[in-house]
Amino acid sequence: MRLLFVHQNYPAQFKHLAPEMKRRGAEVVAMSMSAPPADNPFPVLRSGSTYGTSAKHPWARDFETKVIRAEATLRTAAKLRDGGFSPDVIVAHPGWGDSLFLKQVWPEARLGVYCEYFYRSTGGDLDFDQEFGPRTDPLDAVCKFRLRNLPQRLNLEYANAGISPTEFQAGTYPDRYRRMIDVIFDGIDTDHVAPDPSVRLKVGGVEVAHGQEVITFVARNLEPYRGYHIFVRALPELLRRRPNARVLIVGGEGVSYGAAPLQGKGSWKQIFWSEVADRVDRSRVHFLGNLDYSMFLSVMRTSALHVYLTYPFVLSWSLMEAMSMGVPILASDTAPLREVVTPGENGLLFPFFDPEALVDGACALLDDPHTRARMGANARALVHERYDLHQVCLPRQIHWIEKLRAADPVIPDMD
Repeated sequence: MRLLFVHQNYPAQFKHLAPEMKRRGAEVVAMSMSAPPADNPFPVLRSGSTYGTSAKHPWARDFETKVIRAEATLRTAAKLRDGGFSPDVIVAHPGWGDSLFLKQVWPEARLGVYCEYFYRSTGGDLDFDQEFGPRTDPLDAVCKFRLRNLPQRLNLEYANAGISPTEFQAGTYPDRYRRMIDVIFDGIDTDHVAPDPSVRLKVGGVEVAHGQEVITFVARNLEPYRGYHIFVRALPELLRRRPNARVLIVGGEGVSYGAAPLQGKGSWKQIFWSEVADRVDRSRVHFLGNLDYSMFLSVMRTSALHVYLTYPFVLSWSLMEAMSMGVPILASDTAPLREVVTPGENGLLFPFFDPEALVDGACALLDDPHTRARMGANARALVHERYDLHQVCLPRQIHWIEKLRAADPVIPDMD
């Protein structure tokens, strides 16, 4: 079998599946806009473009960027085809536009798309948090969201199948597409992502270890989509009621999702921290920035309680990794969380916009080490049973690839 993986930031969601297919004897190639890992076991071709966005209409800029990326990937694909490579199966993340024209190069290839999230005007992230609602006419925002979905729609027209990591994320897609999507999580290596009570580390000159009252909060970037503002606003009361607690916050100061702060206001991290900085003991709050993976795991292994919030949006790997390490979860009562957190069993849920409920939930759990131990064990058991990489997810992903290979290709209309 010949396989082509396409992702603007490869390996991303394909970091386990692509190498496993290579190990099983497939001829594998990947295409990306980013530099590949140094130890990648097969070729990764980088696409690039000299074009810059020129669209004057603000609604068109995002889509033009995706068309530019699609054209760059198209040129790379044509060179790959001319060199003799013809994939049986293409697996692509369509969200950034890279894979938009690949079926014009290889019309006979079966196309599988990674269905991460389909933007909706209501019931999703757009209208969830009124504090950060659209800065323009709400009707304009809805139209921009429809344009953001266009690359996915155009890919799905010629796709054989989709794959989505959670039921919530798959459920954001219109019914005509939802029927073709299999729900298979990316996978957690539970043998590696496991508790280790012996871990000790130093943060801010202070030694932190398992068994202490350590509260963790993790996001790729500290921003409203992941509830950073709610968490920070809870800190003064939380630290007042928990005089022995230490808070470890992992994440950068950029923007992964949603809008950036207004120019000149600083980062979201700075904006919300400035609201509370004079009311907290700063020596007990540690901003760790972005960490390499091994250090992230060490931090999480010291955690007595992991706090996680999200808009109705993509579920973070960090949540599942925390659960795999046996950490009890205190999470926002939003749709993605209800799929994995059962209140009283492996964690607690609280209303997203209620910092006081966050504090009450944290204090209740921190006061009850036996309940936390039980919840942590249940959290790890759930991940091992439903989301284990080697026993559950990879076998299902490989079966999904094999079904793709056996399907008839959807031939694009060339008119």
